[in-house]
Amino acid sequence: MKADSITTEAAKIQLLDRDISILAFNERVLEWAHRTDVPALERLRYLCIVSSNLDEFFEIRGAPHLEASRDGVHDAAYSHASFNHIANAAHALVERQYAIFNDEVMPTLANHGIRIVSHGERNREQNLWVKQYFEREVRPLLVPVSLDPSHPFPLVANKSLNFVVRLSGVDAFGRNNEIAIVKVPRTLRRMILMPAKVSGREQLWVSLSSVIRAHLHELFTSRGVTQFSQFRVTRHSDLAVDEEEVKNLRTALRIGLQHRHFRDAVRLEVSSGCSTFLSDFLLAEFKLPREALYRVHGPVNMVRLNEIVSQTRAPKLLFPPYKPAQPLAFQGAGRSVFERIRQGDALVHQPFESFDAVLSFLREAVEDPAVLAIKQTIYRTGARSELMDLLEEAVRRGKEVTVVVELKARFDEEVNINWAERLESIGAQVVYGVVGLKTHAKMLLVTRREGRRLRRYAHLSTGNYNPVTARLYTDLSYFSCDVALTMDIDNLFLHLASQIKLPRLRKLLVAPLTLHKRLQEKIHAIGDAALKGIAGRIIVKTNALTDEPLIRALIRAAQNGVRIDLIVRGACMLPPGLPGQTDNIRVRSIVGRFLEHTRVFYFRTGDAEDLYLSSADWMNRNMLRRVELAWPVTDPAIRRRVIDECLVPYLLDARDAWTMDGAGTYRCVSAPPHGDARGAQESLVRSHTEQAGANGNKDVPVRKHMQRRAA
Repeated sequence: MKADSITTEAAKIQLLDRDISILAFNERVLEWAHRTDVPALERLRYLCIVSSNLDEFFEIRGAPHLEASRDGVHDAAYSHASFNHIANAAHALVERQYAIFNDEVMPTLANHGIRIVSHGERNREQNLWVKQYFEREVRPLLVPVSLDPSHPFPLVANKSLNFVVRLSGVDAFGRNNEIAIVKVPRTLRRMILMPAKVSGREQLWVSLSSVIRAHLHELFTSRGVTQFSQFRVTRHSDLAVDEEEVKNLRTALRIGLQHRHFRDAVRLEVSSGCSTFLSDFLLAEFKLPREALYRVHGPVNMVRLNEIVSQTRAPKLLFPPYKPAQPLAFQGAGRSVFERIRQGDALVHQPFESFDAVLSFLREAVEDPAVLAIKQTIYRTGARSELMDLLEEAVRRGKEVTVVVELKARFDEEVNINWAERLESIGAQVVYGVVGLKTHAKMLLVTRREGRRLRRYAHLSTGNYNPVTARLYTDLSYFSCDVALTMDIDNLFLHLASQIKLPRLRKLLVAPLTLHKRLQEKIHAIGDAALKGIAGRIIVKTNALTDEPLIRALIRAAQNGVRIDLIVRGACMLPPGLPGQTDNIRVRSIVGRFLEHTRVFYFRTGDAEDLYLSSADWMNRNMLRRVELAWPVTDPAIRRRVIDECLVPYLLDARDAWTMDGAGTYRCVSAPPHGDARGAQESLVRSHTEQAGANGNKDVPVRKHMQRRAA
């Protein structure tokens, strides 16, 4: 088959739906709540994760489909059909989520003496305690609003808890306005632990909605409550600012944040027992179709159940605690980080190894009088961050500190604005990147005087500078003082700060300038070599694969005979295994205790290998609308380690892996008939705990495995 005809065939293949693929990922997360080998409180945590993910899905992805359905738009991406397709998939997911909650997780927790007790289950003494709690903590903060022309429907914030009530009788002025709204302040705890004096030996929890429901009638003393329901509305929350028009991006975003909580509604959640009268009233108020209504058999905000997980003292119901190992690359008491990096590039694999290595690098830079300048990108650090405190200390010590803060990091805008203002107020040089692009690259550059010369030391990462998520996400930290690499990084910082033209880079691939093009070129080159009989191999580990040009390039290479493995955590639009079309492509997803976050790109033609680490997923936004990095791994030992820890275990995972077929359906990988089925993450935890890590003895089986897979 000629290359031109292969390209034509690759272009004809219909890709999978991105949003359905995102929901399918949440089905895989939900499976962890269903698994009986997972500790009970962790199963509850996975239910909460699914709820949080669905919130973000509707906040970001829901509006275009809903608007297309309302407006009668029929294009390839958004239409009435696409809205219904997504609604059906989301309804099925939510129904299963609450079934697992009610039929599996809560009964299991009850067997361990942990229960959420409703009004009907509480005894007299417990109801008395709830009443006292309501009078003391809740009632003073509630302001019921009966609706009439002078009391319109109140503004209901995004994802807030509220009650809708139908009343009998007339109000104090003789009017029969029958609908009232009770907004529940967010300052109130959603889950309340009963004291031992009323709960006995069990650990009993009561939800705030149950407390209010039990005493709702007391808010309307002269009238009767005939119907009621808790409800929660999700609003479109993607913050859009026309950067070409605004004069001060930070100020514009602050104004936008004030309005985010009250934008157009996209989803309405109500109690399963909500009457049709009340649900129709709410749908009309929020201008939502019936497909946007979700009746749930439990709390309308399951995310708040995380309070039970975090406050329950039951170690046996949680994953065994895991303490990240000291990074192998930095072992040695009292050793200078700079001294170690001068000896060669270093790698830290988080969370199996400690993020403290990154903090130590920055801390030593702050404390070292020879360090003159520190430059860093900030995407998500959290509201409290030792790393940001260190940057502030560096400014106070007189070092030149330049920070590229991404103000548009979704749902972290306010935190990043606050950090930017703090740093700027003490003299740091704060910039916000390039107009129209998000700066998603993760890089830290330290310039140090050593004798008569200046030497640069760099840290690059596949993940964020956030010590909290560093214990929960799998990521790679890369340290180097390579002259060419650090010069590329310095030039990129200058480009972001001064908008000067970026010179030709020697090692870095940067989006949106070179990364997308070079990845396609590499894929095409391997495919062209395969046509000439040279064996080719591509392995991509990424969080999402939705960029059509890259997908088409992979399909073309596969049709040329290249064997391709795609390890994609979330959304994947490439349909693998189609007879005669994508037979050479396999797609698998790993969902485990930690969130898979590493981006690793492996290319091989014959005996020539290229390996890249990156901050970028294979998505159109990452390639064309963000500043991203990919950098080559040339050190043989580090290259072996990345392959041995980030690729091979995931290709061999026999417990936590899912494989996808050409229709986009995922199936859990069956355990082998003999031996201990182990997930990739569990294997890495064990090896790092034993300080075995990746070593030379693993090189032979790994290489044999890679050669076997490429054959």
